[in-house]
Amino acid sequence: MSLDLAAGMTVLIGPADAGKTTLMRVVAGLLPPASGRVIVNGRDVTATSVRKRSVAFVYQQFINYPSLSVYENIASPLRLAPGLDRARIDARVREIADVMGIGALLARKPAELSGGQQQRTAIARALARPADVLLLDEPLANLDYKLREQLRADLKDMFRDAPGVVLYATSDPAEALVFAAPTVVLGEGRVQQTGDVADLYADPPTLAVAATLSDPPLNRLPGIVRDGRVECLGASFPVPRSHPTGRTVTLGVRPHHVAVDRFRAADLPFSAEVRLAEMTGSDTFLHLLLADRRHLVAQLPGTHRFTPGDAAVAYVDPAHVLVFDDTGARLGAPEHDVPERPAAEADRRG
Repeated sequence: MSLDLAAGMTVLIGPADAGKTTLMRVVAGLLPPASGRVIVNGRDVTATSVRKRSVAFVYQQFINYPSLSVYENIASPLRLAPGLDRARIDARVREIADVMGIGALLARKPAELSGGQQQRTAIARALARPADVLLLDEPLANLDYKLREQLRADLKDMFRDAPGVVLYATSDPAEALVFAAPTVVLGEGRVQQTGDVADLYADPPTLAVAATLSDPPLNRLPGIVRDGRVECLGASFPVPRSHPTGRTVTLGVRPHHVAVDRFRAADLPFSAEVRLAEMTGSDTFLHLLLADRRHLVAQLPGTHRFTPGDAAVAYVDPAHVLVFDDTGARLGAPEHDVPERPAAEADRRG
């Protein structure tokens, strides 16, 4: 792979075993690359030990010094920096602790903290001393939902204009979309695509990219091209572009584009049987079994009751169907899938 990371946040997204942690460990100097070079600010650091690199690392499993207070944990990297007296260290510790919402916990030991507070401490320690490269390897994955939401907002603001490179790894598509930062999609140790995350979501170039950026998981249905149309389980619609008759394709349908009511005459109907209805309060995830025994998940807004075994019909707007050929390359994509950014956000990102 070849990556050129600019100052500010870049999101690295991929499923488990995509190579996110390995890549970060190579950047940090914890693993040597099999070939190639790691260059930071124009300087080749491939052979430079991790201790001599200007890098900070936050792991999914928070790591703090158990015998030190929160204050001392945050201060520990600052005490190694030349030219910082006690007053400047104290000011920096309290500043970053306040930003992370742990200013009142500085006297406590890690064992006296909740999981979220321990992770905040680990992040604060990494942020205390400026570094050319800050690596965050799924730092919020082990936190509860509400705390993750809060910390995402805090980190987004904190890294908005970071002077160094911030590489944030996640396997959560929602997290990548929330950060709205330049994004690298990684899979099987390779860079699959780079770009603006909203554009990658709305117009994925490959099935792998579409699947990586879909949560709940992308529904995949088999199709075949016949006489300029894609046929799938009795439904058909025009093929996105000229394609050889008889060639197989894969249809990608996001769960929130599956409905149980017909809204448009062109909606594609799929006969199904209800298997399970999961209600979360804001949404209902309806698990359906199609005629060919494949599963289809519909994400329905609100609370809906269904009885397992009931017959149902799922409807999909063909404008929201992603079509991929047998190599995984995209043939068609929805034109309007992600809301436009607010004007202020669009202006800020140019």
